[in-house]
Amino acid sequence: MLKFRHVIILAGITASAAMSMLSCNEEYAPKPRGYFRIDFPEKSYIRFDTAFPYTFEYPAYASVVPDTRPSSDPYWINVDFPQFKGRIHISYKPVHENLNKFLEDSRTFVVKHIPKAEAIDDSLIYRPEDRVFGLVYYIEGAQAASPCQFFVTDSSSHFLRGALYFNVTPNNDSLAPVIDFIREDIRHMIQTFSWK
Repeated sequence: MLKFRHVIILAGITASAAMSMLSCNEEYAPKPRGYFRIDFPEKSYIRFDTAFPYTFEYPAYASVVPDTRPSSDPYWINVDFPQFKGRIHISYKPVHENLNKFLEDSRTFVVKHIPKAEAIDDSLIYRPEDRVFGLVYYIEGAQAASPCQFFVTDSSSHFLRGALYFNVTPNNDSLAPVIDFIREDIRHMIQTFSWK
């Protein structure tokens, strides 16, 4: 004859075994890969206004530094976003009957992204009151090295080209919030851009 204490122990073991068998029937669903949350700074801008032949407003959380590469020309700069490991390379060229070459070079830099791009959208820059004309290219695709490029010109004396790059392995799915954030800054830079 089982004692009461043994009955309680036996009931506990039976209940545990039953729960364990029921829990084995649940299907496992892997969770999608997550990315770290990114806190963005508040938008505010500073005017870049030096002895350069152009001026624009850039984000206060970025810094403008000279391009010191041996291949750089005068008036070439970088707009660095250290917290995002991003950089907008800006190159300037005076126009001397060579505007078509600069336009074709800009198009070639964008076309090089076609093998990795899912889409390339362009947007016209047309501000005749400031003599600012050009195009902005938005390059979509997880492996695209430069998600945004642009050029502006006055069509007679000045030509400036910009390209956004990140100092990380391209994975624009995870960078999408940062790319969108910096694209707003690029739009602001272009809207406030003027020649001297």
